[in-house]
Amino acid sequence: MAEERQSTAGEAAVGDKGESPHGGPERRAEDPARVWEALVATARRTVADGLVVGTSGNVSARVGDLVLVTPTGVPYDRLTPDDITGVDLTGRQVLGTLVPTSELPLHLAVYRTTGARAVVHTHAVHATAVSTLVPELPAVHYMAGALGGTVRVAPYATYGTEELAENMLRALAGRSGCLLRNHGTVTYGDTLDQAYDRTAQLEWMCRLWLTASSVPGLTPSLLTEAQLAEAGARLKGYGQRR
Repeated sequence: MAEERQSTAGEAAVGDKGESPHGGPERRAEDPARVWEALVATARRTVADGLVVGTSGNVSARVGDLVLVTPTGVPYDRLTPDDITGVDLTGRQVLGTLVPTSELPLHLAVYRTTGARAVVHTHAVHATAVSTLVPELPAVHYMAGALGGTVRVAPYATYGTEELAENMLRALAGRSGCLLRNHGTVTYGDTLDQAYDRTAQLEWMCRLWLTASSVPGLTPSLLTEAQLAEAGARLKGYGQRR
């Protein structure tokens, strides 16, 4: 089965928890430099896994009221610890000299309206293809439940605009991922790993639907909302406990 991974280096860097003096869970103070390292690794992974081409797409992570984000127009393999780029929740740059991604409004909109700790935006080819065909991704697999249900497609708007961010937020209502028409994907999570894995699962589901729907004379069977909800509830408890 396709699965969301539960614990890797990126997850440790964002959302790490320890024990309080009283024995309960406690969020540790996060080191921006450490989170930046994990963020860059995640961005490089989007290229290695074919989810973006060149400098398309972007990745961010929240550390308190600071949002670390990939800079615009810089190949990810050239980013170093000295290139750390950060803004506050208003978009004012407070770390670094490189200009943040042009999709900064999209990332900030997610952080202002959800409890997200990380956001991944890609131009994954199968997901982008699906965004041009349907208003939502047909429910061909139960992993849609991990994103909150059937994945919607946000109406097209010019990249980097507040209009696109607003369209995205409507598509994300009750979801942790959506498609952007003629553009790509957006997913968020509690960790960089979770946000990335949701992107990878979304691209895989889009590829699955395109493959199944291309068979002449046959139509893919789809899951009901109740079936997706049941799968989503089960997936919340999946994996090892830390």
